[in-house]
Amino acid sequence: MNAVFLDTVGLVALWDVADQWHPAAEQAFAQLVSERKSLVSTSFILLECGNTAARRPYRDQVNLLRQNLELREELIVPTEADWKNAWDAYARGAAGQAGIVDHVSFIVMRRLGITEAFTNDRHFQAAGFRILF
Repeated sequence: MNAVFLDTVGLVALWDVADQWHPAAEQAFAQLVSERKSLVSTSFILLECGNTAARRPYRDQVNLLRQNLELREELIVPTEADWKNAWDAYARGAAGQAGIVDHVSFIVMRRLGITEAFTNDRHFQAAGFRILF
């Protein structure tokens, strides 16, 4: 799959103009759009974004993204195997002590053959993925 994985860190940086990574996220996202990259994410990432944005002005952006990903069938619901494999990796402390949602993301990305993540979260890099800003 020639797609880019959308991570919470990247999305929040894109939406939140006060975020220190906002300019880099905007530039990276514009590049993805100009290259017409397929953008995918998981239901877990959207849950994290929804929590982060609950009392923020970009709250509607999260719901709009969810709707668009669902329409394009690019919102991935992790499988039970993804869940179990992620918890196994989490227990081992793999990828520089990444959190459980990151581990679910890594498992899904590997399953789908995705190598790039719209994020600057170094845990993705530690797990062997290319981060885009």
